[in-house]
Amino acid sequence: MSTTPSTETEALRARLDRTGTAAATAGVDALLVSPGSDLQYLIGIGGESFERLTCLVLPSAEFGGVPVLVVPKLEQPGYSGVPTAELGIEVATWVDGEDPYKLVTDLLRRSGDTPGRVAVADMMPALHAVQLRGALGDADQVLAGPVLRELRMRKDSTEIAALRRAGAAIDRVHARVGEWLRAGRTEAEVGADIAAAIVAEGHTRAAFVIVGSGPNGASPHHELSDRVIEAGDVVVVDIGGPIAEGYNSDSTRVYSVGEPRHEDVLSTYAVLKAAQQAAVDAVRPGVTAEAVDQAAREVIADAGFGEFFVHRTGHGIGLDVHEDPYIVSGNDLTLEAGMAFSIEPGIYLPGRWGARIEDIVVATEDGVESLNNQPHDLVVLPA
Repeated sequence: MSTTPSTETEALRARLDRTGTAAATAGVDALLVSPGSDLQYLIGIGGESFERLTCLVLPSAEFGGVPVLVVPKLEQPGYSGVPTAELGIEVATWVDGEDPYKLVTDLLRRSGDTPGRVAVADMMPALHAVQLRGALGDADQVLAGPVLRELRMRKDSTEIAALRRAGAAIDRVHARVGEWLRAGRTEAEVGADIAAAIVAEGHTRAAFVIVGSGPNGASPHHELSDRVIEAGDVVVVDIGGPIAEGYNSDSTRVYSVGEPRHEDVLSTYAVLKAAQQAAVDAVRPGVTAEAVDQAAREVIADAGFGEFFVHRTGHGIGLDVHEDPYIVSGNDLTLEAGMAFSIEPGIYLPGRWGARIEDIVVATEDGVESLNNQPHDLVVLPA
């Protein structure tokens, strides 16, 4: 594993410092971060959770002390790419027969102070969270999500650059869908070709592939089936995955295999296209997440399709495909520059067909930048 570049090291160090400050503001003495996207955000490597505890012990700025990566000795080589010295992180290893939960509590108490409130990663396995609960004694144990999500949903320039690369990579896949999507093939066959192209065009893997043809397109989270695609089908293709830096793409476009068989497709699709654009146009700092959702929803409802738009308008994206902020009714979060999220309204007509248009966008200082640039028009392919 290669050493993290100095520019990325500086970004990671800044994140660790901001997290320590944010923890103090939240009244938390320390964060305990297990492998996953939160750990990747903080040290550049997400690692994997096993039955043996790996955990970053990150004291708050007020509690004091330095971050310590607790890792089983046999797993230590997997973290050799982390520039621990440059990040100011100590490494504490343990071997089978030793108690890693006591090691964590000893590290928290080595300054002589006893932590009163400790936050554990939201996705820490219960196997570890429960045993840490017992080891921490009287300390309150809360979730780390409220601290980390406030930082993670405000992307820095390094993260936005990675999301741009991810967006461009998935655009290249959508540009090639006509190579595989045609009548007589199954959704599964088309999906396999798309998954291979997702990797070929710059992702490390395909995180998801949705090919919803005909009536299957009316199910927003339909994935793949053995249904044979027919001439006249409208087909929803929703695809994405992570690039090498761990940041994800997610984009949906709609295709028709030959001219669509349903007479209402073009007029209904025009409503969806207008709704998606209205939501994108609404994005700017100072606007609430629910106002962006409402911008799309009003267009669809005014055209008589309100009951057929059955999900939120968008979700945040980064090291996770779905993360904060969520673009949904009831979320009064004020958008800020650096927040990245999807804009993906849909219209789903049960038993007939469905459509969704999805771009990833980033709020800028004075507006919005779209990270997906494939045309939004219904793409009519040869049957």
